[in-house]
Amino acid sequence: MYKHKLYLFGFISAAVLIIALAGVAVSAQITKENLRQSVTAQTLLSEHQMLSSISYRLFKQLTDELIFGRNANQALVRNKRQMIEESLRVIRDLEVQQREELGPDVTQGSVEDTDELEALIGEIITEFNEVIALNDQTPLSQQERLQQLLEYTIDNKFREAINAAVSRQSRMVSATNARIEALNSAIVWFSVILCLLVGPFIVFGCVWLFNQLYQPLTVIQSGTQVIASGNYNFRLPENLDREFDSLVQSLNQMAQQLAEHAQQQDTMRTQLQYEVDQRTSELTEANKQLTLLDARRKQFIADISHELRTPLTIIRGEAQVTLRQNNPVIDDYRGALQTVLDQVVSLSLLVDDLLLLARAEINQLRLYPDTIRVDALIENQLDHWQRKFPQREFQFTRPEAETRIYADEQRLQQILTVLLDNATRYSPADTPVDVTLTEKDKWVELRVRDYGEGISPSDVQYIFERFVRFRPRTEGSGLGLSIARVLVEAHHGDIQVESELGRGSVFIVKLPQEAVG
Repeated sequence: MYKHKLYLFGFISAAVLIIALAGVAVSAQITKENLRQSVTAQTLLSEHQMLSSISYRLFKQLTDELIFGRNANQALVRNKRQMIEESLRVIRDLEVQQREELGPDVTQGSVEDTDELEALIGEIITEFNEVIALNDQTPLSQQERLQQLLEYTIDNKFREAINAAVSRQSRMVSATNARIEALNSAIVWFSVILCLLVGPFIVFGCVWLFNQLYQPLTVIQSGTQVIASGNYNFRLPENLDREFDSLVQSLNQMAQQLAEHAQQQDTMRTQLQYEVDQRTSELTEANKQLTLLDARRKQFIADISHELRTPLTIIRGEAQVTLRQNNPVIDDYRGALQTVLDQVVSLSLLVDDLLLLARAEINQLRLYPDTIRVDALIENQLDHWQRKFPQREFQFTRPEAETRIYADEQRLQQILTVLLDNATRYSPADTPVDVTLTEKDKWVELRVRDYGEGISPSDVQYIFERFVRFRPRTEGSGLGLSIARVLVEAHHGDIQVESELGRGSVFIVKLPQEAVG
């Protein structure tokens, strides 16, 4: 469409220009013809006038021959007769040309009058020759034939004929000049009318073409400014010229993409703000937990200092008492050494627990796994705890078939010891401890349930942390469940707790039956 408008404007402009040029060419051709006709008429008029002048001089010279003799001015007469013949020939040729150009109606009688004029001149010359040949001695004023020739033939007949020819050509010159003048006026008016018609067309055409060419650019410019201002929902019209279709589609596609990006940016900003708020909340909660853990760590340090100070105090006291005795017996030494040994063993266990946790943190905890019967292992442990706490009932529920697992037997015993120790420590002595072993999808699940006071929901999330003791006066270092979790995770398993205040707790251990990794 854009190209078609240019072609249309160019075609119309070329057509108008061709019409103007054609008019100019036609006017020029008509003017050229009229000028040629005017020249022909002017030349004929001049030739007739010249013929008249030459003829009268010839007649005068012939008259002089009558007066001065036959041999007077013969050369001049012959020259004038040749000039007359040449003038008549030119006049006849021009009149024939004029008739061909103007037609017989306009030039009616011109050629015939010339023939008559030529005949009349020949008649006058013949009459002069005959009069001269008579050699009449009568005075010239008394010669009737001569008077007839001079007064009637030359003064009347010849003069009328030549005047008629001159008048006719004068009229032809006037008519031709009038046509030229009319044509010039017509050309002037045609030029004026053409300017009046073409001028507004050119102005209107230029304005139309400018609007047609500039309007799509204006629409695109205003549309891009709207899009650049941030209104990505704005769309450019797709009814412009075909040349702008791909550009408009690209701009609309870009606006759509910008709108999508802006929407994604708003979504991401909202999501980011949500994540920041959530992360801030998590960090705040983590800070609270760290504060709580730090308080518990400080409490643990105080507790562990107390735990370390008590056996050390006992060891130092036993040594000092024994050394102060003057004559101690062997039994005194044995009693002191036994007390020291018990305290040292307790300290060694505490140090071993701390060392185990430290190795787990740096991934240097070593396991020695093997295929073992986990059901038999649990039964042996429960027999031991039953003998240790005969007043408590230990119940064991297991699958009918043997249950085997690929694990470190010593570490598995350590996990079971921690769970049974917690169950007996935090539940009344007359309540049972239930142990359940199940097997499902190549996983073994061990549940240890007690019927004690349970754990509050706020403390459940810290139950596997180090140094956690919810009862300050409870025996132990608070490392048991931390050690159990480390050992379970080392076996690629998982440990969880379910508890309800007043109804006891359940510790759940899940371990893979086969080797992992």
